[in-house]
Amino acid sequence: MEQDRYSVLKSYWGYDSFRPLQEDIIQSVLDGRDTLALMPTGGGKSLCFQVPALMMDGICLVITPLIALMKDQVENLKARGVEAVAIYSGMKKREVDIALDNCIYGPVKFLYLSPERLMSELVRERIRHMKVNLFAIDEAHCISQWGYDFRPPYLMLSALRELHADVPFLALTATATPDVVQDIQDQLGFREEHVLKKSFYRDNLHYMVLPETNKQGRMLKIIRKIGGSGIIYVRNRRETQEIARILMHEGVSADFYHAGLSAEDRTAKQDSWKTNQTRVIVATNAFGMGIDKPDVRFVIHLEPPESLEAYYQEAGRAGRDEKTAYAVLLYHQADLLQLTKNFKHSFPAIEFIKNVYHALGSYFQIAYGAGEDLIFDFDIGHFCQHYTWEPIPVLSALKFLERDGWVALSESVYAPSRLKFELQPDELYRFQVENAGMDGFIKMILRAYGGAFDHYIPIREQEIARKLGIPLPAVMQTLQQLHKKQVLDYVPRTDSPQIHFLRHRVDKQHLHVDAQYIKLRKNTYNTKLQAVFDYLERFECRSAQLLAYFDERAEKVCGNCDVCLRKSRVKVPDADFIQALRAILSEGPRPLSELIDRLALGDEEQRLHFVRNCLDRGILKENDGKYSL
Repeated sequence: MEQDRYSVLKSYWGYDSFRPLQEDIIQSVLDGRDTLALMPTGGGKSLCFQVPALMMDGICLVITPLIALMKDQVENLKARGVEAVAIYSGMKKREVDIALDNCIYGPVKFLYLSPERLMSELVRERIRHMKVNLFAIDEAHCISQWGYDFRPPYLMLSALRELHADVPFLALTATATPDVVQDIQDQLGFREEHVLKKSFYRDNLHYMVLPETNKQGRMLKIIRKIGGSGIIYVRNRRETQEIARILMHEGVSADFYHAGLSAEDRTAKQDSWKTNQTRVIVATNAFGMGIDKPDVRFVIHLEPPESLEAYYQEAGRAGRDEKTAYAVLLYHQADLLQLTKNFKHSFPAIEFIKNVYHALGSYFQIAYGAGEDLIFDFDIGHFCQHYTWEPIPVLSALKFLERDGWVALSESVYAPSRLKFELQPDELYRFQVENAGMDGFIKMILRAYGGAFDHYIPIREQEIARKLGIPLPAVMQTLQQLHKKQVLDYVPRTDSPQIHFLRHRVDKQHLHVDAQYIKLRKNTYNTKLQAVFDYLERFECRSAQLLAYFDERAEKVCGNCDVCLRKSRVKVPDADFIQALRAILSEGPRPLSELIDRLALGDEEQRLHFVRNCLDRGILKENDGKYSL
């Protein structure tokens, strides 16, 4: 065994050694033990299931809600010569059928599934016939109703135990409080409690929490002072564009990112940032999951997060190369009021939840007693606009409806255009002879895209148009014609969230919404919000506070967060400050911002205190915004 794991690591990934904790997790899986692994963001979670799965006979099922990560890992495995497939929302029934067949009868080693797919009896029945060697549950905190990112479809994971009772579970997460750690093991039916945990302490990450009224000015100073690549998190899509525009105006290479962009735009922006063509990405919390960029020097939050779990995960995207990096959180009192308002909107009244359900039925023109298993593309922005509702209460209502089994809402899913020939090669040849006008078109597809008789293969209509020298609309029209003639099955690309009606539509009187659960969830979120407020305003080591939240005791203070630095700072003598001040002002009056920046003594708070003191004592004079002796 010992040699096997290292040879697998070397031959597929080119590494000679494992990171801390990886080997312990791999051994636990090989021993057949149910395991919960807590590893901070960027700790190399995927190798913990990929290596042992490659060492064992059979197929590994990976459950993850992150479609982008799913696709990325499948492509990476294929590039290493490992057979892997992904099944997620937006795929047609026949595509799913073929992929599942390949998992049962073919050489597939990894099947990636979104949790919604386990709601299908068809999928569960096909899994029963697979030779499964491991169930890997990524983002395992999503199964806990007391976690910060609970996703109801995760509750279906316990059904996997019924399909393959002896196959171990490996649950992986970067963030989990003690309650969530226990809940994950209970929900997955662990045969014995078993948690492997890497410390949440990041000695290279310097946490800073700064009360600030001029956030944009402070943000620019931080970016210029620290240098390197970074992420700025903001609350909404509009802010991503505004802040990116300000940075560009100030000469900082920046771009914006949010879930409302097209898949091509999101991919292009990510790639530009990952390759350092763009220095700073300004994003909502939609950005970052599954993106591994080791040299991020700073993560700046321009507003506080809704939970410390979310903050730890987002801030933890800095400094994965283990070099010094900064996690900076800027806030003022108005932000705390906004968080409180959002909290109230996140728990709408039962009557509002019922109204949202009723509106969904009308919006998609579903009759009472009909609609079970129907799936629609869902533009939630248009839906909210149509009914003049705020997005936060509507999204919250949908989550509660999802939890009670009425609907399932998927994230925005990009699925490229794809096709599969319905005719066998000899039948297709006869069709080409009888339809000479389409012969060249079909030949080009056969040359450019292999395997289209056995699988759905991704295509790019623009590429076909370029190769044939015909307009793009003509390509689309021909593909549609071939689809209608049942020569091939053509599935145009999709890039939108979807809503899945899980039951027949009922009237309001027969719509059950679990009020007790909503009350309990509200109490849990209130506790999480209070922890955020405490973190912002408690004058204690930031690292120690975060560790305590995750039930880990700090052996010592970090020495490098804003609190530790303020506690340890040395008082600079006034005489030294006055000498430095005279040297700067000998060149003439200066504005306050320049004066503070050029006083290379103490920290910013000490400099401001000194300047105010000089003004009070009459040492400094102010005229038209400029200061002189």
